[in-house]
Amino acid sequence: MVADKLTYLSDICNGLMVQWPENRAVNIVCHGHSVPAGYFATPYVNTFAAYPYLLHKALKQRFHYAVINVIVTAVGGENSQQGAGRFAGEALCHRPDVLTLDYGLNDRQITLQEAERAWRSMIEAALEKDVKLILLTPSWEQSYFLQNEDWEALLPHVSQIRGLAAEYGTGLVDTFALYQRHIDSGGELQDLISYINHPNEAGHKLIANSLAQWFYCIFELE
Repeated sequence: MVADKLTYLSDICNGLMVQWPENRAVNIVCHGHSVPAGYFATPYVNTFAAYPYLLHKALKQRFHYAVINVIVTAVGGENSQQGAGRFAGEALCHRPDVLTLDYGLNDRQITLQEAERAWRSMIEAALEKDVKLILLTPSWEQSYFLQNEDWEALLPHVSQIRGLAAEYGTGLVDTFALYQRHIDSGGELQDLISYINHPNEAGHKLIANSLAQWFYCIFELE
């Protein structure tokens, strides 16, 4: 089953409360495609409105004594197969305490089976290093309006990522469900997207808040 949000990162959170000189740096690596990389309307990159930065800000609001590094190893346009190929040399090399994986949108470029192999390889490599993992399901994009084959192709990847989180007992930020909840409560998809397939700042804040809750904090929406 998916990790318990109340206990999964408790040791790390306890460490984040330790003051100098007994404290140490805590590294959080955000690996994935254009969304964590900060692309809004391609080719514009809005780093400081993207969820890795917003998570960093939320953590510093909560943990005043901590040295926290949020390291973004995401590449725009990349799928999980490509991300797995550079995982050891560009993500694990930072010795993360926590690592997020976000490839669902672009994994439609490859087969579901290829995506599964890539996600498993990254998950297992991280777990071997005792890294805490948080998997992310994809955000929504404009194929939702058409309900076409692009939209239908996204749904199996959502289910697969949820299943992998449950199988390996990792954390999960169910971004897809966050968007669904927004729509079900009367919101519009345009409230959360900046481009064909990228969240705007409001969409990133939803993701950042969900990530921050694994660290017992909330990013204050403005």
